[in-house]
Amino acid sequence: MTGVRIAEFEYRLLGPLEVLYDGRPVAMRAAKQRALLAALLVDANKVVTTDTLIDRLWDDPPDGARNALQNYVLRLRRTLGGPSGGPIRTCADGYRIDVPEEAVDLHRFDALVTRARSAAAARAAERASALLGEALALWRGEAFSDVPSERLRREIAPALNERRLGALEFRTDADFRLGRHADVLPRLRELTAAHPLQERFWAQRMLALYRSGRQGEALECYRTVSALLLDELGVDPGAELSQLHRRVLTADPTLTEPAAPDGPRAKGNLPAETTTFIGRESMLRTTRRLLESARLVTLTGPGGVGKTRLALRAAAEASWAFPHGAWLADLAPLTEPRLLDRAVADALGIPDQSSRHGTEVLVEHLRERRLLLVLDNCEHVAESAGHLVGTLLRSAPGLRVLATSRQGLRVAGEYLLPVPPLAVPQGRGSPPALTRSEAVRLLADRADACAPHFRITAGNQEAVGRLCRRLDGIPLAIELAAVRLGTLSAQEILERLDDRFRLLSGSGAPTGPRHQRTLRGVVDWSHDLCDARERSLWAGVSVFAGGFDLAAAEAVCPGEDTAREDIVDVLAALAHKSLLTVDTTGPRARYRMLETLRQYGQDRLRELGRDIELRRRHCAYYTDMTARAAARWCGPDEVPWLSRLRLESPNLRAALDFCVTGKGDATAGLAIAASLTRTRYWFFSSSLGEGRHWLTRALDLAPQAPAPLRIGCLTLTAWIALCQGDQSAAQRFLADAARLGADSTDDAARGVLAYMEGVFAFLIHGDARSVPLLAQAREGFRSRGQVGDAHMATMLWAMATAFLGEREPALAAGREYVSEAEAHGAGWAHSWGLWGMGLAEFRHGDAHRATGLLRDSLRKQRAIGDRWGTVWGIEAMSWAVAATGDHGRAARLMGAAARLLRTTGVALAGLRPLHDVHTEVAHRLRDALGERAYAAAFAEGEATRDPLRLALGGTGAR
Repeated sequence: MTGVRIAEFEYRLLGPLEVLYDGRPVAMRAAKQRALLAALLVDANKVVTTDTLIDRLWDDPPDGARNALQNYVLRLRRTLGGPSGGPIRTCADGYRIDVPEEAVDLHRFDALVTRARSAAAARAAERASALLGEALALWRGEAFSDVPSERLRREIAPALNERRLGALEFRTDADFRLGRHADVLPRLRELTAAHPLQERFWAQRMLALYRSGRQGEALECYRTVSALLLDELGVDPGAELSQLHRRVLTADPTLTEPAAPDGPRAKGNLPAETTTFIGRESMLRTTRRLLESARLVTLTGPGGVGKTRLALRAAAEASWAFPHGAWLADLAPLTEPRLLDRAVADALGIPDQSSRHGTEVLVEHLRERRLLLVLDNCEHVAESAGHLVGTLLRSAPGLRVLATSRQGLRVAGEYLLPVPPLAVPQGRGSPPALTRSEAVRLLADRADACAPHFRITAGNQEAVGRLCRRLDGIPLAIELAAVRLGTLSAQEILERLDDRFRLLSGSGAPTGPRHQRTLRGVVDWSHDLCDARERSLWAGVSVFAGGFDLAAAEAVCPGEDTAREDIVDVLAALAHKSLLTVDTTGPRARYRMLETLRQYGQDRLRELGRDIELRRRHCAYYTDMTARAAARWCGPDEVPWLSRLRLESPNLRAALDFCVTGKGDATAGLAIAASLTRTRYWFFSSSLGEGRHWLTRALDLAPQAPAPLRIGCLTLTAWIALCQGDQSAAQRFLADAARLGADSTDDAARGVLAYMEGVFAFLIHGDARSVPLLAQAREGFRSRGQVGDAHMATMLWAMATAFLGEREPALAAGREYVSEAEAHGAGWAHSWGLWGMGLAEFRHGDAHRATGLLRDSLRKQRAIGDRWGTVWGIEAMSWAVAATGDHGRAARLMGAAARLLRTTGVALAGLRPLHDVHTEVAHRLRDALGERAYAAAFAEGEATRDPLRLALGGTGAR
């Protein structure tokens, strides 16, 4: 059967000799047959000479030993014949058994220990301990205990046992690094009893007791082993034990400290698994091994074969080797290939506010990091993904990329790893033997959730095996079929699938690879089993990108078959059929459809002729959502709104893309982009470049949009360009807005132009005239009920007064800024109000009070996830701390701020008042510390991995 993996042998030496074929024991009753197999396996994949084999089989070789050996080899070949004729090869000097490395438990043990040593060297003690636990679990008893070969037991078994004891010792050391001193005591008690002359185990037991607060018992351990060594060997304890004894007696404080604590490690963003991971052990090992040597591994295969699930599990298991974490970038929702680099930067959490190209931002972030990037669902942007990955790999030597795609990315050095279906049962077998098949195990596991009374029995085992073979072992097809086991038997499902496949093969649709036809048939069948409302909603929700909530579905998806009030019940039905997944951990239930099923839904939507209609509804819904968010900005709901918009990023991108592709309304795109800018969404999510991209594209495509909207969007684009340090572009956008508004009678349009005049006077020219200009704009916004815009004018007015005004007005403006934010109950605005008050105190009041205010601001911004505010908070903190006289700390903070300014791409030089103060403080610090001390402190701060922690009083570990 195409693509079905052939079952293989497994050999177990670490305990009584066992041979398994497809998970089932192979009888090895003859003693010499077992001895011969063991003699070959200890040197697997190498030629074992005839003389060596004879010596391992007989203590006193008989006459005719060579002929007897040939006879035993012949019998063993028959036993291990398998589908390929057996693994034993005749060579010139003897025989060789050819087996995959992973087929022998001894080889797997050695490989796991080697990986554990690499993990320990990378300071990943947790991973090292887990790998060693996995390795030691392979031991089932004494090696060769049932093999009649004195030579193997005398010469080979002791060496194997030493490797086991070494792994036990190594695992205890790894557990010590994790602080598990009390946890390892039962193990060490057993080891010292079983191996009483192994001094290293006694030393570990003493140390574990001491670190558990049991000093007396640790000393008693020493007395016990001393007496034992004297009685048995007539010797005293060795140097390690004796030195440890003295340190315990004197309560040496260094004994309580782990040898070397693990350095800080980034966790990444891999999602937690929500269902059991079944099978794929060999593929997992292969993928992990490839990631150790190949820079780019691409998992390929048809939809539904399990590429994403395998990639996420492999990434999670390999993540210990990457100090900067394993990160997932799901490209399925991406509709605009030109935003690929921005989408990856967003997934990596890179706070970039600059006008730099997204690829440049990624290169800067990844250049010195050791990181694993998982690019999922690359097929629809394969060419762009290939170009991006190639650039990143050339620029970032510590980067590894694990991609999933239906096709390769065509990057130099790419390793393509086809993902096969799950192994299916090859023939009839008892229920226990049947469930050793990966495909059957998956079917049983998923049926357990939706058909709890289903069991594999003697009566249905043949049908279950045939069903898994009929589904070609494709995981998604098996999961969809498992849902039906609650109402149909395996035989009934099989009959209905056979009808569907006959229909497909006779209709001329779909042709192509067998697995694609199989999956299409199962998905078609699942679709046919849905009622009209379910089929309609399946197609309808396919317009959503990255997930959706109930309110969105109710707004976008009602149709002739499905009323709005029925949506919630139909969603529940689709979820019950495993066509949707539901996440209820947040404030709103979040629905998501697997990409293969979503694409199927989109095909159906196009066939129904409803795709444009529903995409317009989708766009209208998100136009309304962003408008409501903008209207409620600077109020008690602003932080929840910002978080909600962040969650809806894929849908917002999809709506914007629809607006600018010609099928949608570019004016609606302008409205969405403007609303997102007014809510500070692009600032909050550190994606100013993306905001500017959408604004400029929509402006180009909507020249006939209402003048007030175009004026507002041009000024918002000018504001973004100004924040990016791109003065020339900012002035160009503002000039275009001024020309358009020259004859405008719209008060709102004239008001925003007046506001931007004040902003430019303040930030570009450092002109004190900005203070009254901004105050005037503020009053205009207030009079028109534009609360959020009025608060932004308050913010800039208070900043301008602090930088350019006198003491009393500056402090009064700062207090008014904070009071206004508090009155509105606005969390994000209040954090910035504290920053503004801290700035006023630094410039005109008490520097110590300023540091406290700035610290409170940073704490609030950290709590709400504001990555834009952190940059300015730490920069201002360095100024205030310098004013308190703590010059060394100020220089470290200035270095930490410089790191953030560089990584976010913010150019202080384009913001004159801030740049002037920065330069003044830096000169003052150099004078106070001296050039060398200032440079050292600055470099220390710049090297910190956690600038925010440093600013809040921690060490910001490097």
